[in-house]
Amino acid sequence: MSEELVKELERQEQELVFTHFDNEDAWWLGSRLVEMAAGRPVAIDIRRGTQQLFHAALPGAVADNDRWIERKVRVVERFGASSYLVGRRLALMGRELGAGMGLDPADYAAHGGAFPVRIRNVGVVAVVTVSGLPQADDHALVVSALERFRSER
Repeated sequence: MSEELVKELERQEQELVFTHFDNEDAWWLGSRLVEMAAGRPVAIDIRRGTQQLFHAALPGAVADNDRWIERKVRVVERFGASSYLVGRRLALMGRELGAGMGLDPADYAAHGGAFPVRIRNVGVVAVVTVSGLPQADDHALVVSALERFRSER
């Protein structure tokens, strides 16, 4: 895992900061993700705290995708950064998310696909997650949708 990748992931998080995010925005973003997934076997989830604002399981997605979503979301909530960035930072240090960090890997997954929705001068207010593709692809799909959200909303 390269330092260049970590810097790119950090850049994405610095740029993808918004001025608002409400239930309508979650519906818009989730609907765009369904379109952008183009029939790939993914589950899509957007939540604010414990409230699920949007969820879709596309054909081919399985119940295990929902479990992965829960584990990835916990990483974002715990570290305030995308699950992919957390995992790549750990890999650079030769570490893994686990008991040595006081975390049970059954409950946390530092794999790509969960991204914080950050509001300027507020912080993280929601998490958008995709599960079902290789981790870099899950992450890229979410980032593409958030970039579209930024430009169209």
